[in-house]
Amino acid sequence: MSKTQIEDRQFKMIDKKHPFLEADYEYCQFSQCDFSNRDLSSFSFLECQFEDCDFSNATLHNTGFKEVQFKDCKMMGLHFDDCNTFLLAMNFENCMLSFSSFYQLTLKGILFNHCTLEEVDFTESNLTNAIFKDCNLLKANFEYTILKNANLQTALHFNIDPDINKIAGAKFSKIGALSLLNKYKIDIS
Repeated sequence: MSKTQIEDRQFKMIDKKHPFLEADYEYCQFSQCDFSNRDLSSFSFLECQFEDCDFSNATLHNTGFKEVQFKDCKMMGLHFDDCNTFLLAMNFENCMLSFSSFYQLTLKGILFNHCTLEEVDFTESNLTNAIFKDCNLLKANFEYTILKNANLQTALHFNIDPDINKIAGAKFSKIGALSLLNKYKIDIS
């Protein structure tokens, strides 16, 4: 049995009181929707836009996000690593993603613009060409992460160990580059 397909629709202020059909959503816009603590397993979103939505602690098992844009969304505690990885592509602007996980995901060219990414897990992720523009990465976990040609010039509070991460071609500000030496516990004045 095939899933319902919904195209070119606008959804506003969906919350727990309103049923939300498990479907394949294409070219849809969602604004001011509350998906927090909802089970979005097996939903699929293709070229959709989410603005001012709350996804905190939603279940994303086998959820498809293909060329999806998130703006001004609260997305705390999400396991993006549970998503369907086929054509997985997302961009985030002014989103709060703290305590979320991107473990082992390939997200080449992903854009994080003005996002809060505190304690986010990027372990073993491929973030080649990723852009972290004006992002707070306090206590974000980078272990065996591929950051080739990534742009962290305006990112703040990151702690990246160049011995265990691939950072060839990555861009850092002069001050940010000093944080690459954090593990050595040296005093740079």
